[in-house]
Amino acid sequence: MNPTLDFRGRIITSATVFALAVVFLVLPCIAPARAEMKIQEVTSSQGITAWLVEDYSVPLIAIRFAFDGGSSQDPKGKEGLANLMTGLFDEGAGELDSEAFQSQLDDAGAEMRFSAGRDTIYGSMRLLAEQKDDAFNLLRLAITEPRFDQAPIDRIRAQIVSGIISGSRDPEVEAQFKWATALYGDHPYARRSEGTEQSLATITADDLHAFHKAMFARGKLKVAVVGAIDAETLKGELDKLFGALPGKPELTPIADVRPKLAQTVSVEYELPQTSLQLAYPGVRRDSPEFFGAVVMNHILGGGTFTSRLFEEVREKRGLAYGVSSSLVNYDHANALVVSTSTRSDKAAETLDLVREVVRKMADEGPTEAELAAAKKYLTGAYAINNLNSSGAIASTLAELQLQHLGIDYMERRGALIDAVTLEDTKEAARKLLAAEPAVLVVGPAMAGTDKE
Repeated sequence: MNPTLDFRGRIITSATVFALAVVFLVLPCIAPARAEMKIQEVTSSQGITAWLVEDYSVPLIAIRFAFDGGSSQDPKGKEGLANLMTGLFDEGAGELDSEAFQSQLDDAGAEMRFSAGRDTIYGSMRLLAEQKDDAFNLLRLAITEPRFDQAPIDRIRAQIVSGIISGSRDPEVEAQFKWATALYGDHPYARRSEGTEQSLATITADDLHAFHKAMFARGKLKVAVVGAIDAETLKGELDKLFGALPGKPELTPIADVRPKLAQTVSVEYELPQTSLQLAYPGVRRDSPEFFGAVVMNHILGGGTFTSRLFEEVREKRGLAYGVSSSLVNYDHANALVVSTSTRSDKAAETLDLVREVVRKMADEGPTEAELAAAKKYLTGAYAINNLNSSGAIASTLAELQLQHLGIDYMERRGALIDAVTLEDTKEAARKLLAAEPAVLVVGPAMAGTDKE
């Protein structure tokens, strides 16, 4: 029998394959959306707080945690530092080198992941409850004592560089970098989160250790846990996992920035299909106008098969397979973005039509019927989209903490949406959609656009 290999080519034991199969196949079957789901706020003796949902329907535990920071904290000239660091946490910690750490992780039957967003560094683990001591000990080592040995640094860096080189030949990838620079100028949000060949080459083990020490602290830590663990047991685990970290992170202040609108970025490639993006002003997540914008956006393009954009662009004219709009919220910037792709010979027609649909929404706003349908969907779909597995629940609870929405948010959310009036949606449309957008065109030259 041929051995099973992980994504780095290492052999996974049959016991681990079985354990992971249990995690992947059984975990989504938990019934998380039930009305009686109870969220507890648990605080350890060292003051570390987590939101906990106890669930013993299967003997599994999912933990998700987040530190303020992310790729926006990369020092200038060392872009890609956060991303490289998150690829190394399972490459050795404490007394365990990469091979020993991976072997013990396999034996524990656990899945551990780290990732870097723009403003946040995330970590997670899914594990069998009966092996939580071994699994949590490995997670503790990764969080508090990462090794950052040179051989793994070189290997993971080489993998990232390979992806960068491959992406440089993809017009869509390169266009997104030009788009970010056009929107955000010299702000950290314009930097390449995975870095460049040049910036990655400058990153040393000392840089990684210093960055880890600055970002990983108890002060702004958010933790969510779902599964077969009680509150008292979790308190002890929280202190073991995070208690040795510094009290406060050392974050570089990041300024708020408004995307630069009223410009066209045209990235010319001879392709049979043209991609279009339009960026409009956004709304802060903590704004009292946020839910009016959410409902309006759903009607415009957020409701995939029921939105105005889908009806006009896809259903009536067949200009695109899909078209959508979404509210983009970072800690320091916000936008509403419309995206679609179409045949290159139809690009100008499609762009004009998207502008027309958006302009009509800005001028007239939604109808009563659209408002009622959007409210019904947004209220009913939340559990399906966000609470369909233990991992999804843990991720949702962590995000709610990051957004400072309160432990009772899911109970209040339906009422917040129901309270949105027709005038609220019309006001959101006027404020967000009346502006001249920034436009990204990726494809053959189109009349009225400037080449980049």
